[in-house]
Amino acid sequence: MPEQFLHEQLNIAFAYGVPKPEMPSTITQNLNPTFELRDYQKEAFASFIHYFNNDLPTKEKPIHLLFNMATGSGKTLIMAGLILYLYEKGYRNFLFFVNSTNIIEKTKDNFLNPRAAKYLFSQDVRFEGKPVTVVQVDNFEGVNENDINICFTTIQQLHTDMTSEKENALTYENFAEQHIVLLADEAHHMNVSTKSQQGLQLFESWENTVERIFKSNDANLLLEFTATHDYETPAMVEKYRNKVINRYDLINFRNDKFSKEVVLVHSDLDQNSRILQALILNQYKQEVAAKNNINLKPVILFKAQRTIAQSQENKENFHSLIDGLTGERIRDIRKSPLEIVKRAFRFFDENNMSDDGLAQRLKSEFQEAYCLSVNDESEKKNYQVQVNTLEDKDNPIRAIFAVQKLNEGWDVLNLFDIVRCYEARDSGKNRIGKTTISEAQLIGRGARYFPFVLPDQSDRFRRKFDEELNHELRVLEELHYHSIHDSRYISEIRDALIEQGMMDERVVTRELKLKDKFKKTNFYKYGVIWLNDQVLKDYQHVQSFDDLAHLSVKRKNYEYTIYTGSAGETTVMAEGSTPMPQNGDGRDIPVVDIEHNILRTAIARNPFFTFASLRRYFPHLTSVREFMTSENYLGSLAITFKGNLAHLEENRPAKLAACQGLLSQIETEIRKQVPEYEGTKHFRPRQVHDIFKDKLLKFDARNPRATIDQQFENEDWFPFNTLYGTSEEKAFVDLLIRKIKDLTIDYDKIYLLRNEMHFAIYNFSDGQAFYPDFALFLQEKKGKLVCFQFFVEPKGRFLQPTDQWKENFMRDIDIAFKDKLLTFENIEYRLIGLPFYNEENENPFWEALDGTLTQVATHKILGS
Repeated sequence: MPEQFLHEQLNIAFAYGVPKPEMPSTITQNLNPTFELRDYQKEAFASFIHYFNNDLPTKEKPIHLLFNMATGSGKTLIMAGLILYLYEKGYRNFLFFVNSTNIIEKTKDNFLNPRAAKYLFSQDVRFEGKPVTVVQVDNFEGVNENDINICFTTIQQLHTDMTSEKENALTYENFAEQHIVLLADEAHHMNVSTKSQQGLQLFESWENTVERIFKSNDANLLLEFTATHDYETPAMVEKYRNKVINRYDLINFRNDKFSKEVVLVHSDLDQNSRILQALILNQYKQEVAAKNNINLKPVILFKAQRTIAQSQENKENFHSLIDGLTGERIRDIRKSPLEIVKRAFRFFDENNMSDDGLAQRLKSEFQEAYCLSVNDESEKKNYQVQVNTLEDKDNPIRAIFAVQKLNEGWDVLNLFDIVRCYEARDSGKNRIGKTTISEAQLIGRGARYFPFVLPDQSDRFRRKFDEELNHELRVLEELHYHSIHDSRYISEIRDALIEQGMMDERVVTRELKLKDKFKKTNFYKYGVIWLNDQVLKDYQHVQSFDDLAHLSVKRKNYEYTIYTGSAGETTVMAEGSTPMPQNGDGRDIPVVDIEHNILRTAIARNPFFTFASLRRYFPHLTSVREFMTSENYLGSLAITFKGNLAHLEENRPAKLAACQGLLSQIETEIRKQVPEYEGTKHFRPRQVHDIFKDKLLKFDARNPRATIDQQFENEDWFPFNTLYGTSEEKAFVDLLIRKIKDLTIDYDKIYLLRNEMHFAIYNFSDGQAFYPDFALFLQEKKGKLVCFQFFVEPKGRFLQPTDQWKENFMRDIDIAFKDKLLTFENIEYRLIGLPFYNEENENPFWEALDGTLTQVATHKILGS
């Protein structure tokens, strides 16, 4: 078995019970609250914090680590969080370097400009209540020790500064005398000598320069970040085995649905027709978004092969095409055999947009003022701002013309089409050409997901229609790459995208269709399925902290230590600490005894405690003053001050910091314990024909689920043409097949409807969406019409602990409707949630189902 990488070792340790660090408030409170941390980002922080604070067998000093994270996954946000954490640990000086000046300018904006849309820090960065400023410096001589000092440079400039003397430049002495954190972005450019003859050549390369800087002080840190780490070269594997602390590459990013899906659109058209086809699809996306109240301005990129002159020529030809565009040219594209193009024109027809109208729309949307060339270095300052703010509402740019400028460091969410404006390919025998690899990397950059919210799907950052490929909005989850139809090239770019993780190696689509016979039944035409809704949690019952959450500060006072100012000498990395002199054992001060203006300032600095936010959780609250003084809220709490208690009464900064810490603790616990949503206990009828529709599903060809099961073609009780299910799901259906004859004695309408994301029900307690695998309907033969609606969820034993909340929810449904019938159109419905079905334990499942039916029958007899 190959030796494990560091991130694998840490994952195993956590899995076996090693405590995983909680997210420090120094990170969560000081990052821009707009950027909600995702689970994989929290995992990256937890791994680093654990490694930094513990002696591990493979740990080396100085610390050198690599974060291998996909383009678009938030590497820069991780950097910002690490800067905050390391500031708390005593570091003040940070050197950011990368290979491209483009990336430097963008990163400066993200780190230094509070008005930038992608600014990473909170507007008010504070440590222990004291404001901290993030500043840019040229070197680390004479910097303010209270600031976060960041020096931005390129790897080339850093190498030059280190090897030649220049005024105000960085020197090796800087790094030997001070503790510095080196942040290397796009770090794959740095390993020149490792990849060259396995690092045996000791020449003055960039890599050697960084290595010398880093090792000049044992307290320095080198943190590398890249989306494309080399796991193939033996020397690289050996060098980084104990350094790759986090691996979340494109395949993880895409599988977790955080990216667009790439679609290769290739056609035998001349270049102008291919461009026009791409424009039509791009506009189609904007029209679909507008129809669904999604604010989207889709951007299209025209990629030249090698030279700026080619790109300029592409732009000139494009403007000529747009200026002369007519409805007749649009009609030519209607002849395309591509399904995506047919779908676009169907949409235009259904929404009354004529070919002439579409031509005029394209002429307006893609006029020259809305097109941007990003090739001229002299125009860099002008285009850099525009190209990095393409998502902004006041940025009108729709088309970009480029050669190589955007291959790295470009953050864009609303790129939906890339047009390859050349036909040559550069592959050699049995290998993917460099140009094709570069194209695949560009596609990877463009495949960042454009976030949008739907009423029934609140996660705006993930794809929503992988299980419903023919949904109208699916096109907003796709990046279309347009090229000529060259089978060898298509095969090559596809291989490159598979290698990157942006495409599945073997994908098949399968049709899930309702049978025509079922569509003629009354159940399909007039029947209903009862579903509940996800709504904002109702807090009308909450009149105090105790009604909302179990706060630790109610059980034990929040503690705040006032540091003495005593000093000594030690290294940042030294273990152990010098005991801090204290005046007494501590003093408890009720919050109501702290000056109101201090407490009000602390509240004002935390957006969680605005009056509107407080009223969300405490609807009976009448004022902020009541929140500050009432025994139901802060008035019941106290703070224990420790440390230097001399002059505590006059120490306003300490009191402010303590109040901020208390509020932060309360916020963290409320967010952790209190759900934002709940599922209604009111179920409402939805028409079966509105919920259950044909779907186009996508599978890996190797997935057993992709197998077409023909045994259902003649089974009237199974409305779909087949079942694409897991082995557990198929075992449940086999059980039903064995029992169907017995069921037909008492029930004349039996339908088992497969739920391929057709509907969700929402957990009563927290509103979490649950998609039961099946809905089983049984309608009685005798007496008053009663229809039983069962929710069924087959589940493998190994998944049951993880999904236990689903089984609990099914039980809650069963309890809620045990003695309650729902009525629609003179038919009574009984809702029943069943325990999980498991093949190894199927008899108890059937006993539960059969027992419910028997119990209802007995109840009716007794009732009559």
